[in-house]
Amino acid sequence: MFTLATLAALWIGWVNRDDTSLTPVGGTGYWLGIAGSVLMLLLLLYPLRKRMPALRAIGSVTFWFNTHMIFGVLGPVLVLWHANFHLGSINCAVALITMLVVAVSGVFGRYLHRKVNIDLHERNTLAREVVVDADELRGFLGTRAAVADRMVADLNAFSHLSTRSPRSAVIGLLRLPVIWGRATFVRARLLSRARQVIAVEGRRCGRSRKVQDRQYAGVKEFVSQHLLAARQAAGLGAYERLFRLWHFLHLPLFYLLVIVAVVHVFASHFF
Repeated sequence: MFTLATLAALWIGWVNRDDTSLTPVGGTGYWLGIAGSVLMLLLLLYPLRKRMPALRAIGSVTFWFNTHMIFGVLGPVLVLWHANFHLGSINCAVALITMLVVAVSGVFGRYLHRKVNIDLHERNTLAREVVVDADELRGFLGTRAAVADRMVADLNAFSHLSTRSPRSAVIGLLRLPVIWGRATFVRARLLSRARQVIAVEGRRCGRSRKVQDRQYAGVKEFVSQHLLAARQAAGLGAYERLFRLWHFLHLPLFYLLVIVAVVHVFASHFF
């Protein structure tokens, strides 16, 4: 609902951008700029609360993180309404573009934050559940342990390759399509081997076609879950690198925005 309300506010403002009754120099337009600037200035409370335990009286880190996200959207929306969706003078254009860069950076950082922090536990749990036990695969195959062990070794080799930390964020992103393609190849090769083994053992032990299909379905799910977990872990490594890079750039960008905003306000009032 918050996203829809934000998009609606942006759409309404854009459609009415030529309405001359709303101006940044006075009245409602002026105060919208003040309100948006104050909200963006309050964004500093989140990093301060995170780094200064003495500020715990003003609320939890989680509360200020969520507030940071909300104010980081509402502030730029109010400033866009303040500018009536026009760049204006060079001073105004620089301030507006800098604000939009910081806002887009914040949205991108929120996406990376979720990928890195919220999905991490779920993915690690899934990886442990899939990798841990070769006995389950032996039960699906219904054959000698050596066959299942070789398949598990292949799966773990792929997992090791996928979860290896990339040297940089760019390399991590570039290798994702390679890992996904390799996962498709490994899956096809292992399932082909499993089908052959199940068919041979089925004929030797007199198993029905229905039983063999159940065995194959179990192997297919086991292999698919393992490869999915490995692919997700590879993506997580790339996202972690990107998040560290984003975190290194986002705060200086915000400080730049504060400086540009101060210059904008000063120039607007005294020149």
